Amino acid sequence: MAARGTMAGCKIVRPVMSFDNCEAHTRVLGLYRAFYRIIPFIQEYYYMPKSEKDIKTMIRSYFYANSHVEDVRVIDLLILKGWIEYTEVDQTWQQKGHVMAHWHPSQEPKPISFIGKFLEGND
Repeated sequence: MAARGTMAGCKIVRPVMSFDNCEAHTRVLGLYRAFYRIIPFIQEYYYMPKSEKDIKTMIRSYFYANSHVEDVRVIDLLILKGWIEYTEVDQTWQQKGHVMAHWHPSQEPKPISFIGKFLEGND
């Protein structure tokens, strides 16, 4: 009876796309290169006020944010989401506001002193 319980806990899962980390790594690099190739199109079509270096930095930050993931199935799902994002940008299904939303505007700190509030127009 106990042996049957341990066998139920060992389930072999099907891979989403990749069979091992090496294949998943190859797919990640393919997605990364595809995004780098589309940067001139993004700048031209969406009239981006960002430089090519800024766009590369944003793309790199998204890949570094998920660099800690080790599970092959999770990596595959992230790759699928990345390809969906790529297709939406490439087919121009996203508007400029959607693309610009990746850069969160930095908020300037509110003034604390009386003079700062006065010049800001508050109190």
